[in-house]
Amino acid sequence: MNEIVLASRNPNKIQELKELLSIPDVRVLSTNDFPDLEEVEEDAVTLEGNALKKAKYVAMVTGLPSLADDTGLEVTALNGAPGVYSARYSGEHASYEDNVEKLLSEMSKTNERNAQFRTVVAFIEADKQWIFEGICTGKISRFRKGAGGFGYDPIFIPDGFDMSFAEMDSEQKNSISHRGLAMKKAVAFLQEWV
Repeated sequence: MNEIVLASRNPNKIQELKELLSIPDVRVLSTNDFPDLEEVEEDAVTLEGNALKKAKYVAMVTGLPSLADDTGLEVTALNGAPGVYSARYSGEHASYEDNVEKLLSEMSKTNERNAQFRTVVAFIEADKQWIFEGICTGKISRFRKGAGGFGYDPIFIPDGFDMSFAEMDSEQKNSISHRGLAMKKAVAFLQEWV
């Protein structure tokens, strides 16, 4: 059986990625299965850079193929911010709530609500690397809607919908989301790789 290590300790992200990565004959592990792995500092200036950095480190240390992603919320009114800094938008140890609060505060005086979520997935096997990207366009709502999901999900309304990601069940969200679209490309590749 082939094994792939998800280069993440985030339980929400691991659950979402495992749901998206159900391939027969592939066992999906995460960095939580390797307690000695160090935390990788996401200090690259691009989503691609962070995804590659995490996947390369985990592949090198575990000796197994590794998959990592990095996601950014890119808001038009904020010139693409928070972007690569989405997870730590309101500080290094910010909570999801802190980041949402800062974003809503910064957008309180604008009617320009367009935004997109962009995910970059990196897959590393030995000395080879592949990149897959997914984008979901939408709008930032003026207030939180829904209790599901994580991160900016309560304030992101994808185009064509009147509900936020946080109001969708995981199946519906995964079928249209940035991470879902990037992982669809990765899964198509991995099915050939297996």
